[in-house]
Amino acid sequence: MNSFVRALRTPELRNKILFTLGMIAIYRLGVFIPTPGFDYTNVMVCADQAMTGQGANVMGMVNMFSGGALLQLSIFSLGVMPYITASIIVQLLRVVIPRFEALHKEGASGTQKLTQYTRYLTIGLAVLQATTIITLVRSGQFFVGCQLELVPDQSIHTLLLMVVTMTVGTVLIMFMGEMITERGIGNGMSLMIFSSIAASFPSAMAQIWELQGWLVFALVILVALLVMIGIVFVEQSQRRIPVQYAKRMVGRRMYGGTSTYIPIKVNQAGVIPVIFAASILALPQMAASFGSPESGWVQWINAHLVMGASFSWIYALVYVALIVFFAFFYVSITFNAEEIADNMKKYGGFVPNVRAGKPTDNYLRYVINRIQTPGAIYLAVISLIPLFALVYLGASQNFPLGGVSVLIIIGVGLDTVKQIDAKLQQHHYEGILR
Repeated sequence: MNSFVRALRTPELRNKILFTLGMIAIYRLGVFIPTPGFDYTNVMVCADQAMTGQGANVMGMVNMFSGGALLQLSIFSLGVMPYITASIIVQLLRVVIPRFEALHKEGASGTQKLTQYTRYLTIGLAVLQATTIITLVRSGQFFVGCQLELVPDQSIHTLLLMVVTMTVGTVLIMFMGEMITERGIGNGMSLMIFSSIAASFPSAMAQIWELQGWLVFALVILVALLVMIGIVFVEQSQRRIPVQYAKRMVGRRMYGGTSTYIPIKVNQAGVIPVIFAASILALPQMAASFGSPESGWVQWINAHLVMGASFSWIYALVYVALIVFFAFFYVSITFNAEEIADNMKKYGGFVPNVRAGKPTDNYLRYVINRIQTPGAIYLAVISLIPLFALVYLGASQNFPLGGVSVLIIIGVGLDTVKQIDAKLQQHHYEGILR
């Protein structure tokens, strides 16, 4: 606590923290501003029904990332998901499009160009998602079972205004996130996701207290603390591959002769595999919402591939398999062992007892696969917590103490604290991390 007080006494750091908190406050305010064209009273009635029905099953994760703005159909309904999706797509396209890979290797100028492409793609995805949401609302498929009129005026002018408003809301979120990253503390988009998830915690815990009583509530708190300790331990764990640089003459100066290491985290993929897996599993759920409830295939999907009123082993096994697959897939794309080995060879670096070049490439691939195996299992176990909470606690499918929510909360928290600690070290203060 003393370190935080010292941080607030540092003018530069205090301004960054206050600026960040101000941007987050504006973001949270926009969550409650309704999009023009919707009947807000009827929307809130349908949203309350959707929280206990299957309407939230299809879009539960998007609603969580938007801090509840999606079900309220506010100006920030799309949240950060278009930007996250665009960022992932641009990152994956580096493997397919040589131009993107060349830009990535150019350094700051290439990264700026890729960021610009990400912004354009974010706007395109926002227009597409806004149009889809408005279409689902008009057809009655957004809030399943709610028959109230949500769009009184369905003229072209009103519909275009709604699409533009929701798209501009996404652009504003993207702008605020980049401003936080540039002028504030931490990663802007991550902090907005952090605030959205954290905003859902009080209501979720209050629901457990009211429905299950204080004993179950205390048990949930205890389990949550144990889970958080385990997540912090794993997220901070890493395998350090030693690298030695040979001495070399450049002009009249001697370079090299130093030792360093390549840090490989146990959870190298972060929360991306969980997001991918949940997105894939949302597809059959969404397809079933358009079918007849009496159809056999719709009933089978609702019984086995939807996390609803009962626990399904088929859902759990498919979910785990997708998480493990995407964990290895994403790491294989983002961790370029061949590029690292080539750079080490270029600058005279080598792993002790491993020859430079191709043998180093093979060694790095071997290590990352060995490390990623427990990392993928760890992700799968954490992601199954909401499913077991659904069975034993009767919680909703957006149970806050497991899955992607806790991973993001702890990951963003650790990253932000580290950045504050680095700023404190620059001012010769004792850091927050000990």
